[in-house]
Amino acid sequence: MKKCRHWQRILILSFLSFFVFAQIVLVSQRLKPIAFIGRKDFVGDLASIKYMADDMRLNAIEQEAAKGLKGPKAVVFKEKDFSSAVHHSSDGDRDSDRSSDPQDADMLLEAKDSETYGKGKDEHPNMQNVIQLNSREKEQSSKVTDEKVKRMRDQLIRAKVYLNFAQPGHNTHLLKELRTRIREVERTISEAITDSELPRSASQKMRSMEVLLAKASEVFPDCSVMARKIRAMAYNAEEQIRARKSEESYLVQLAGRTTPKGLHCLSMQLTAEYFSLQPEERQFPNQKNLNNPYLYHYAVFSSNVLACAVVINSTISSAKEPEKIVFHVVTDYLNLPAISMWFLLNPPGKATIHIQSVESFDWLSTKYNSTLKEQKSYDPRYTSALNHLRFYLPDIFPALNKIVLFDHDVVVQRDLTEIWSVDMKGKVNAAVETCLESETSFRSMHMLLNFSDPYLAKRFNPNACTWAFGMNLFDLQEWRRKKLTMLYRNYLQLGLKRPLWKAGSLPLGWITFYNQTVALERRWHALGLGYNSGLRRADIKQAAVIHYDGVMKPWLEIGIAKYKGYWSKHLQYDHPYLQKCNIHE
Repeated sequence: MKKCRHWQRILILSFLSFFVFAQIVLVSQRLKPIAFIGRKDFVGDLASIKYMADDMRLNAIEQEAAKGLKGPKAVVFKEKDFSSAVHHSSDGDRDSDRSSDPQDADMLLEAKDSETYGKGKDEHPNMQNVIQLNSREKEQSSKVTDEKVKRMRDQLIRAKVYLNFAQPGHNTHLLKELRTRIREVERTISEAITDSELPRSASQKMRSMEVLLAKASEVFPDCSVMARKIRAMAYNAEEQIRARKSEESYLVQLAGRTTPKGLHCLSMQLTAEYFSLQPEERQFPNQKNLNNPYLYHYAVFSSNVLACAVVINSTISSAKEPEKIVFHVVTDYLNLPAISMWFLLNPPGKATIHIQSVESFDWLSTKYNSTLKEQKSYDPRYTSALNHLRFYLPDIFPALNKIVLFDHDVVVQRDLTEIWSVDMKGKVNAAVETCLESETSFRSMHMLLNFSDPYLAKRFNPNACTWAFGMNLFDLQEWRRKKLTMLYRNYLQLGLKRPLWKAGSLPLGWITFYNQTVALERRWHALGLGYNSGLRRADIKQAAVIHYDGVMKPWLEIGIAKYKGYWSKHLQYDHPYLQKCNIHE
């Protein structure tokens, strides 16, 4: 019995030994290729894995530091990349030291990376698609928001109509609910405008309002009465808008006619300084050049110190030969000391300057001033002698043959020597035309002249090409020969008897120099900087002279901000007098 148990134990142990041995053999066969690779390339695989981790970490750091990239790099390693690395190392010298294998793997991975991303950091089609999808979603979201806001505003109008339509003491519960819903919708619209998106509760509030409006339509079913009520409300709204626009226009015009506090302070400071000088200290140099017909003579009529300074500074700084320039400034008696003192403190370099007062022209006060005062206009710019003085240029400068007249709201950007050689073709005035309807400076004769009057209808063509004041070259000799100043005076007196034109000197200029104007190229004179904020920057830069015609002058707070730099760069705002009067850009 004992022998039988002994053999049973031996048999069981034999089976167990065989089973364990078979498992060991089977596992060793499976691990053999791995062991073969591991002997030679286990260190290389570890280096490759380390390289992957380092590369991905470096890419993340680069993406954080870089600007303008579409998204982080995504380095993808496929199984064949590892196998190719293994075969590449196995084809080489297998007897070399193991430390060379990680370098081979690194070089291979670097080459692979350069092939994958050699087209540039910005070429990530997937990320670009994601960004495009996001931008489209944002656009769609904004459109949906705008549509919902519009619908809510329509609901508000309807709700307010029902409120106005209801009689006092009737349907109090409905009216109370309408007021509550109106406040909710108004608050929602305000939040949408502030945050550029609708709150989550907006859709629910829209549905609640729609349900309430449906109830109100059942309570107030008379559509004709409702339509009349809506028309009355629309009419009242239009009247309010018209009144606000008229008020705005009046305030802008008023602001354009006022003198800024800083400019008034500057005039007072300069005037006080001027009267502290001795008579001999008030003289300007080079006065012998004033009547020299071979020099370039420019004129500006103004009572604005800073405007005159910018016109003269910009002209001289742009001139190739400033020593040949003579500037004639004509102002009123009140501002003569201030303007004189400014140019005594800030002489115009090599150029010659001459400053006169309009009150010093005895012939003007005795012959013509009474006619000017008879003009009926609430705007002093139109009745000012300085505004109409341009029609007396031959009398003001009897010794000159030609002169360029500037408005005081211009800036010169290029040398103007070339303009003096323009062929006048026997005419008196050279100016840039404003008769193209496609341009913002377009003005037609019938816009400012009353062609229903037979006197104008017989003598002038309402479709004749118009032109601009601001920068004009005048042939004074032809002017005297054709007696255009007398013609101007006749038109002026006739206009006092019946309404022939709107206030201002421009329509008078059109009829005085009718058929006496030659067109300048548009590059000489760019208009509209005082009223049109949509001018092309290229047109402004290429113009020899830019003109702030309109109400929004660059020295006023209402001036168009993006155009002020062209004007302000010709002033030194660190000047002591400007600092005292708090005048700054």
